[in-house]
Amino acid sequence: METVCIKVEGELLDRVNQSMKKSGYSTKTEFIREAIREKLEDDEKDVLIKEFLKFRGKGRSTTDEERRKTRETVMLEIAKEKGWEI
Repeated sequence: METVCIKVEGELLDRVNQSMKKSGYSTKTEFIREAIREKLEDDEKDVLIKEFLKFRGKGRSTTDEERRKTRETVMLEIAKEKGWEI
């Protein structure tokens, strides 16, 4: 594990200390590690959301007839698996 030193202004440090107490962290190191993990996860989520939104509106719509045929096909397959006579 590598050591990283940071400088934090007083007001931010006060907020960290208050949040630590509320959240039950026993050390600043634990708190900061968790904050870094959460930030990295949020960044990853943001990337995934942006990628997802690129496809928004690009899919083709399914007609009522296509949905009906799909339901019928699925029901026939289920009936066959269950041994039901239709």
